[in-house]
Amino acid sequence: MDLGEGLRQALAKISRATIIDAKTIREFNKELQKTLLTADVEVPLVFRLTKNIEEKALKSRPPAGLAPRDYITNIVYDELVSLMGPTYEPEIKRQRILLMGLYGSGKTTTAAKLARFYQERGLSAGLICCDVSRPAAYEQLETLARQANVAFFGMKGEKDASKIARQGLIALKDKQVVICDTSGRNALDPALISELKKVNAEFAPDNKVLVIGADMGQAAGKQAREFDSAVKINGVIVTRMDGSGKGGGALSATNAANAHVLFIGVGEKLKDLEPFDSDKFIGGLLGVPDIASLVERVQSAVKEADIKPEEIDIEKFNIDAFYSQLKALNKMGPLKSVLGMLGASDMPKDLVEQSEGKLNKYKTIISSMTKAERNDEHLLHEQGRVARIAKGSGLPERDVRELISDFNKMKRSFKMLKNDRNMKRFFSKMGG
Repeated sequence: MDLGEGLRQALAKISRATIIDAKTIREFNKELQKTLLTADVEVPLVFRLTKNIEEKALKSRPPAGLAPRDYITNIVYDELVSLMGPTYEPEIKRQRILLMGLYGSGKTTTAAKLARFYQERGLSAGLICCDVSRPAAYEQLETLARQANVAFFGMKGEKDASKIARQGLIALKDKQVVICDTSGRNALDPALISELKKVNAEFAPDNKVLVIGADMGQAAGKQAREFDSAVKINGVIVTRMDGSGKGGGALSATNAANAHVLFIGVGEKLKDLEPFDSDKFIGGLLGVPDIASLVERVQSAVKEADIKPEEIDIEKFNIDAFYSQLKALNKMGPLKSVLGMLGASDMPKDLVEQSEGKLNKYKTIISSMTKAERNDEHLLHEQGRVARIAKGSGLPERDVRELISDFNKMKRSFKMLKNDRNMKRFFSKMGG
């Protein structure tokens, strides 16, 4: 069970309670403690948070017109936001950013993501490869820079990272945002500290940022303290937030170490980097819809995929529309986070985990259907049609039946949700 699912289940018990008293609150806090500890949140932070919830819930009264259970949900929301740290609003201005981190943190990919982020907001960006210890670091960053359509500078074979930083600033002097990717190690040792200090002196960054993987959990706090003590950091970027159950632990630990989270990595693609917004993050965990962000992603994906708005109308939901929606959702990033924005975080996991490979397989199957079959899925139940489609696509019949099953699951989910107020707003804005 991930952090969001655990939080939603704990809050569901409060919602079902007929009387909310001290016993109810304490039972809720036990569930909350178990959920947070499973997500690798530090023990002192967990007990401080639940103590605050208990005190506020029992020593204050809900405002007039607000149900007690809603009041408590709001208290929990506020405390969780405080636990994870403040929202970050990146400054869109000329700057130099020095990225640091140990092996496996995702630092090099994050450098390219960050350059792309600023360039998409109107600032020219460039990357400097000062990683002189990891094999193929030069080639990796050069390739990523090309993919992100940003400038690149490196000196292949050069072992003096400070010299590369100095030459890089000259080569990229016309770029408004320059990001320097540095060497990593398995641990923060004296040699790495010395190298980082020399690069820092040459590069003169406006921001020194530590990159940490979410799977580190509460150990992220210790790492942030160590780097801050050695070279003074301005903040942290937490990567792999889309695939780690310890993400909450990493966020809360770095915040407790006074190393505020600046960005989070939410996927493998270069676009999957977001400024950290604690309200949206907690809202997503609790299943609170974030319609504004979702509509922005949808509009971008629809434009990129060349999908017509009427193809995403749930009133015209056929096989073609089913594939178009999966394709658009795939372009928006991890489907789980997209559904979280809708407040539908607990959709069936087999639908959430659609992969690009599966979409390609479905495309092949759908291309073997007749136009009538794509418009009316009931025809697929007629004898011989599944076998004919399977033969035409070169795939087994079970794959065709799996597509039909997934289509029916999504159609049922939309039928259940289409009368929901937030869903209506979502689809009306998508259509607009």
